[in-house]
Amino acid sequence: MANDIDLHLGRRLRRRRRLLGLTQQQLASAVGIRFQQIQKYECGANRISAARLWQLSEALEIPIGYFYDGLSEAAARQAAQPTLPVAVPAEPRAGEVMARKETMDLIRAYYQLGERPRRRLLDLAKSLNNEPAL
Repeated sequence: MANDIDLHLGRRLRRRRRLLGLTQQQLASAVGIRFQQIQKYECGANRISAARLWQLSEALEIPIGYFYDGLSEAAARQAAQPTLPVAVPAEPRAGEVMARKETMDLIRAYYQLGERPRRRLLDLAKSLNNEPAL
């Protein structure tokens, strides 16, 4: 059974891997393990040892502290949640949005545009958000 910390580390691992555009196989090869192990780390099924966390941080070119960023906030949210399931779907949290593949694809495509088209696209997105509901 996955621990909240293991789940958090796995989400951070997946987010960084996707941001760099790496597959699980590519990351696994970089640290000398099989891609199935990366899958298990990312879903929190297996714990990441200190030595492996070091290897992953080197391969992903980030400090080890990156994996723990936001952990205290995540723990506080978890403690504040009611014990009974709520039927109303919650709005996705920023961390969940950033972990989605479509978000990473959008960010990559956005930064491939020139400066002027990027500004125009951003202005368009902002204007769509401010339109009155029908």
